[in-house]
Amino acid sequence: RTKLFLRLYVVTWNVATAEPPDDVNSLLQLSSPKKPDLYVIGLQEVKAAPLKFVTDLAFEDSWSHVFMNTLAPLGYIKVSSIRMQGLLLLFFSKLEHAPFIRDIQVTYTRTGLYGYWGNKGGVSIRLSFYGHMLCFLNCHLTAHMNYASQRVDDFEYILDAQTFDTKNTPRILDHKVVFWFGDLNFRIEDHGMLFVRNCITSQRFNLLWPKDQLTMMKQKEATLQKFEEGPLDFQPTYKFDLNSDDYDTSGKKRKPAWCDRILWRVKPKSSPSEEFPLKLSQEYYTSKMEYGISDHKPVIGIFHLELKKMYETPLVQVSAEGEWSADFDALITYSLLQSFPSSAWDWIGLYKVGFKSVSDYITYTWVKDDQVSFSDQLFQVYVNKDEIPVLGGECVLCYYSSSLQCIVGISQPFKASNILLLYFVYK
Repeated sequence: RTKLFLRLYVVTWNVATAEPPDDVNSLLQLSSPKKPDLYVIGLQEVKAAPLKFVTDLAFEDSWSHVFMNTLAPLGYIKVSSIRMQGLLLLFFSKLEHAPFIRDIQVTYTRTGLYGYWGNKGGVSIRLSFYGHMLCFLNCHLTAHMNYASQRVDDFEYILDAQTFDTKNTPRILDHKVVFWFGDLNFRIEDHGMLFVRNCITSQRFNLLWPKDQLTMMKQKEATLQKFEEGPLDFQPTYKFDLNSDDYDTSGKKRKPAWCDRILWRVKPKSSPSEEFPLKLSQEYYTSKMEYGISDHKPVIGIFHLELKKMYETPLVQVSAEGEWSADFDALITYSLLQSFPSSAWDWIGLYKVGFKSVSDYITYTWVKDDQVSFSDQLFQVYVNKDEIPVLGGECVLCYYSSSLQCIVGISQPFKASNILLLYFVYK
């Protein structure tokens, strides 16, 4: 089986109800020559006034828009997302990997106010990536110094409460790899403000590690011991004055803390002889000090993922036949490369190259309704010429499986003629 070497980029940021900055290039390190294969972005305290939250159910929120508008031109699509009140989790992939991301499920768990209101809790996305089960959990846990045990209890409650409709990986810890990140809200105990600030100023962060509550709780909590974390070689990311690198100068004068964290767990082998076709290592773990819109600084983690592909080919091969223009009905050919639960609700979408997400299609056709011919191997579907409002440029076709809830085949890019010029003039 072919080995894949991938880069995975994780962001966690408590945005404190701020609107997004115009430029997230630095946050995503877009100037780096090494481009990640996957971006996983977890936000907390996304503006969630009741009216705002309701409108976000119908339309993408402003943070999702910024990330989609930034990443789509670079060849990434938003594969999945989930929002619960102020918690938002986004999963982006390079387009080439999309047909190998399957079995996507999302869920959420409320822990705030006795579980009735989702201001605290966890949201997760789980999926199969080239046959390997991955789970991403974005949490916002209980605040304040004295609630370290409550934070651990909430985390264990989330692990217990979240279940998935699948036989092999019904719970979070059943997945081959779990990433756990968010505003976990653990504080620095015992040390006074002066000592903490002196350690930060002199960059002797290691003097603070033994009194970091998550580090302390890990020594006695078996669940936490299953997770790894890179060294905290960056200054605490909470609490800052807005638009500043100064820690809290308000009357409360909150003590700095590493509230914002990224941890991971690789499931242990079931036996010493088991071949394990996946390796994970962290390349980079730091904060992004240049962003000042929140009282938290964002934290990023970059990971190397080495895995063996459990399958080499997409489920469906799809291609555009002949010339596509507004003068003729268009023809799509597709073939099933592997058996899968196809459905009358499967559809093929036409997309501009650089599209943002599955719902960003120009037009689509139902594979069964518009079928014109088929053999055992090959199927042909037509698209009515009146439904192709493309003004030239490069396009792709994507076959979407309604049962698997994902794209299972993508065509090679093809050129659509400069069509419907009159349509736009008269409009």
